Amino acid sequence: MTHNNKMKTFFALLLLCHCSCAVKHSLEYFLTTSYGLPDFPEFVAIVKVDGVEIGYCDSQIKTAKSKYDWTRELIRDNPDHLEWYSERCLRHQYSFRGYIENIMQRLNESGGVHILQKMSGCEWDDETGETAGFNQYGYDGEDFIAMDMETLTWIAPNPKAFMTKARWDAEKARLQHNKNHFIYMCPSLLKKYLQYGSSSLQRRVRPSVSLLQKSPSSLVSCFATGFYPDRAVMFWRKDGEELHEGVDHGEILPNHDETFQMSVELDVSSVKPEDRRRYECVFQLSGVKGDIVTRLDKLVIRSNDPPFEFPVALVAGVASALLFVSVCIAGLCLAIKKNNGFLPANRV
Repeated sequence: MTHNNKMKTFFALLLLCHCSCAVKHSLEYFLTTSYGLPDFPEFVAIVKVDGVEIGYCDSQIKTAKSKYDWTRELIRDNPDHLEWYSERCLRHQYSFRGYIENIMQRLNESGGVHILQKMSGCEWDDETGETAGFNQYGYDGEDFIAMDMETLTWIAPNPKAFMTKARWDAEKARLQHNKNHFIYMCPSLLKKYLQYGSSSLQRRVRPSVSLLQKSPSSLVSCFATGFYPDRAVMFWRKDGEELHEGVDHGEILPNHDETFQMSVELDVSSVKPEDRRRYECVFQLSGVKGDIVTRLDKLVIRSNDPPFEFPVALVAGVASALLFVSVCIAGLCLAIKKNNGFLPANRV
């Protein structure tokens, strides 16, 4: 395997590990600094627990803000906690400005629009007790550099990061500090957040499930909305066996009320009417016993024929997703959904 292929494989596995968290909890920090975007804050930081935003700060408000009652309770019991985050928010505002200017200088970029993002944090498996840390950077929408916690070296899948890798690999004290934080301190914080926010973060909400079809000849969509958390799978099966051909899986999307939605489509063009009842849509939510099974029945399919009304939750969810995409395109991907956006400033 070539060096480039190894790098691609590593980042693919890193992304897979990050996203498939059926039994894992996560604490994530996303830091974003921009250059050449006057209509947006120069610096934004968001912290998420299990994908739920619990804290925010930017270069305009210059302080960390909490969102939920349980976070305010945590701050009352730990008064230095909010100050700790606010201090690091302000420190990162200035350090990240230096980061992006240094990178631009190394790449001979004198102007334009540029975005530097850091995603860091940890995961904890509450069944096995295993923990994992991560710390990686993106520049202008591309993977830039990531830390390998085992070898205490930086991995640079992007040739633009080779100079940065050489410099950062030589900073042994910083590498060890990062490892200690992400492997030990971060999981400890995560467990504390889960303890305070258990009623909110560890709740389980089952969805409503509908079968949708635009016309008798189009795909049948099995649509689930209103579930929490976003650790769910949905699939079609025939005679009890999961189907893979003729099936299109959609992504899990956010609703406006902090629940989620997803859909999976089935091509029924070659399915005989008398065989339809052999097909079922199955929804499974992590931590909840009992699947939601919806049989493919013409009588329960909602179509565009009157008096069909399209689910309001779907419209709201798509609107939320489009808003998120538009923000990302603008350069501020405000998603601090793996931990340490508020660490002591790293040197570039």
